[in-house]
Amino acid sequence: MADNATFITPVRGSFRDPSGTVFTNGEELYRQVNVCYADEYDHLVTSGLAAKLMEGGYLIPHEEVEHAMAGPAVHRVLRPELIPFISYPYEWCFSQLRDAALLTLRIQSLALAHGMTLKDASAFNVQFRGSAAPVFIDTLSFERYRDGQPWVAYRQFCQHFLAPLALISYRDARLNQLFRVFIDGIPLDLAADLLPRSTRLRPSLAMHVHLHARAQRNYAASDGAKPATQARTPTISATRLRALIEHLETTILALAWKPGATEWGDYYSQTNYSGGARDEKERLVADALDALAPRLVWDVGANTGRFSRLASARNIPTIAFDIDTAAVEKNYREAKAAKDRYLLPLMLDLSNPSPALGWASEERASLEQRGPADVVLALALVHHLAIGNNVPLPNIAEFFARLGRHLVIEFVPKSDSQVQRMLSSRTDVFPKYTQDGFEAAVGEHFWIDRRHRIAGSERVLYVLRRR
Repeated sequence: MADNATFITPVRGSFRDPSGTVFTNGEELYRQVNVCYADEYDHLVTSGLAAKLMEGGYLIPHEEVEHAMAGPAVHRVLRPELIPFISYPYEWCFSQLRDAALLTLRIQSLALAHGMTLKDASAFNVQFRGSAAPVFIDTLSFERYRDGQPWVAYRQFCQHFLAPLALISYRDARLNQLFRVFIDGIPLDLAADLLPRSTRLRPSLAMHVHLHARAQRNYAASDGAKPATQARTPTISATRLRALIEHLETTILALAWKPGATEWGDYYSQTNYSGGARDEKERLVADALDALAPRLVWDVGANTGRFSRLASARNIPTIAFDIDTAAVEKNYREAKAAKDRYLLPLMLDLSNPSPALGWASEERASLEQRGPADVVLALALVHHLAIGNNVPLPNIAEFFARLGRHLVIEFVPKSDSQVQRMLSSRTDVFPKYTQDGFEAAVGEHFWIDRRHRIAGSERVLYVLRRR
């Protein structure tokens, strides 16, 4: 392993933590534990907490390894299990965010039982391996608990979990997109202003959001300054701290969001596909997956995941993206109930995909930076991009070539009733939207391996290979 030392690359998003650094050699991921964190890390291990969390599936498994990067400032080098796809809270549905919140609280409770506490409660510390269960990935987020110590991550937990969950529950699921603006968590004063006044009468939200926000305002107004004779470190007994965690859990569990009828939430019941045509399309997609044998599939425009499951059922890690909040919620609930370890539903507006965010645009990777996928499924999607969003076919083809090595894509002609419905409310300014125009556009970036007209419809399914 020492021979690979010259190829070590730090992961840019890990610079904020003085306790350690994440780096990669291009194939494997490593977590450096700095000497300054040695006592905390050793207690995490010797107390049995690390083993307890990993055995329960709460903490990402890792092994300690020898590595040439280890030096005087390095205490340990860890090699954690790889996550197939890194996702972010602004890509999660309500139930995913709630499951991540409950995981964080469960970990905090176990940490207290082992004489430790979470110093970080960031939603970005949680990831999903499929939909079976979320997992905590920041091994260096723990510190020793000291009697009377308040939970230093309390405000962060409220900003990263409670505030967005309350906004979704009481206002609108799309407000989770505020995470793209406030990557350090939704400010509590903003959440308090956006929530309905009735939430001030709910003791849990009154305490953890409204009064919490007021306390922050008052502290900011005073510049946090007090005479030295009055200054003191706040304390809270271990019993009250455990009660706080239990109360937060009860508060989170009381929040709910029901996915109602939306434009695409019931797409399969609205489509003009006959049963035979739908079955034929499934067979063609399944044949393509078997022939290509991908290690990672992205289904962009997955809706509730009917075709995504053709890949996950083959034990292929599959990311099922969709713009519709109800569709993603339904997809996740179904996948979670089935304990699907390979299917991960996520929110994505393909016309405005997740960008690179954070300091120097390097802390959170863009959609494209997290690729390419081995296979991208783009089914019943091109007409929405080209006609619904005015994106020319060459632009669509070029973008898909950056996202995946192979593309299984469906062309829906103008004669299709779905396209006719779209054109009924606007002028047809798309003379190049034809099958010949489509093939010319994708031909600049892909080889056409196969094309199939789907029986019982006018649609054509293509299997493309990137040039």
